[in-house]
Amino acid sequence: MYGIEPIFWLKLIFLIVILSLLFIVFGSVMRRWLKVEKKKFFSHNHVNEKHKKLDWTIRIVFIAFIILGSFINATLEFSERIWFLEPWYLLFGLTILSETVRALMEWKYADNKNSYIFTLSQLVFGMILVISILTTNFWGIV
Repeated sequence: MYGIEPIFWLKLIFLIVILSLLFIVFGSVMRRWLKVEKKKFFSHNHVNEKHKKLDWTIRIVFIAFIILGSFINATLEFSERIWFLEPWYLLFGLTILSETVRALMEWKYADNKNSYIFTLSQLVFGMILVISILTTNFWGIV
């Protein structure tokens, strides 16, 4: 039988709900513990103008790499593709670099010095979750 098994979508929704709850609980516990104010969801919380310019430079460079990498890998056989030009690796790298720069800017310029600890803890927690999901076949759910 080919295709997606009927329960796949239910498992995927279940996984997304679990991940969302883990991120929300971890974020709220760390925010209370470090006394950091809550940031707006899906917004660019730049510390200052320097951080804004640096963040957008990083994003533009990664977008260019994603486009370039897609063209390069589209011309190659599947077995010959360049792994570090695949979009999911580039997005993972973008997230790590962007959040590391945010933590550095918060460490240098933010009013609340615990902000950078919160940002780094979220980054490490997220990386641990992603790596554990990928290495355990989505925790055996999917």
